[in-house]
Amino acid sequence: MKLRQNVRHFAAKQALTMPVVGDMVREKLVDLHVDVFGEKAAEGHREEREAHLEAFFDRTFDTYVDALDAGYSEAEAREITHIQGNFEFYNHGWTEMMEFPADELQAHYDRYSDFFERHGITIADPLGEYGGDLPEAPSTPERLDDPEHPHAEGGFADDVYVEDGEGNLVVGGADEPADVDVTAAPGVDEK
Repeated sequence: MKLRQNVRHFAAKQALTMPVVGDMVREKLVDLHVDVFGEKAAEGHREEREAHLEAFFDRTFDTYVDALDAGYSEAEAREITHIQGNFEFYNHGWTEMMEFPADELQAHYDRYSDFFERHGITIADPLGEYGGDLPEAPSTPERLDDPEHPHAEGGFADDVYVEDGEGNLVVGGADEPADVDVTAAPGVDEK
């Protein structure tokens, strides 16, 4: 999968594991993800999906922190959560929201199968042990017959690819900066 990575991602990584600040950052990141993926929803479907997406993304931040604790890099941990999101989009027939084509689902799963299996995550159950009841949202299963992926980039299923601030593509992600200012994380200011 191809992701972007900058200092805000590393600041968010640090902030998510801090008391109080972590809750603020998590809330802001959930809102950002709902906005970004909500904009990709087919016309007329955004509002009916928002509560579901909010609950889903909130739970993926537990996955993210556990992946970091398991030794995955920031980019890999974030990619794991994005893969979960793409599984969820696929299962609902929301193919227009997917970041990679449906025919790469298994390849992305296989790359992190050890982590996914340890936490009960499958393509059919993207949250695994992180799941539970989520608000309902209508599915569009008819889109699975001939999926359209206007926001998907294929060909990145063999590793995590990160585009840095200068537009360079780095396999595996960037090294974490030595001095990361947590106030650069979304939802945090210097006050």
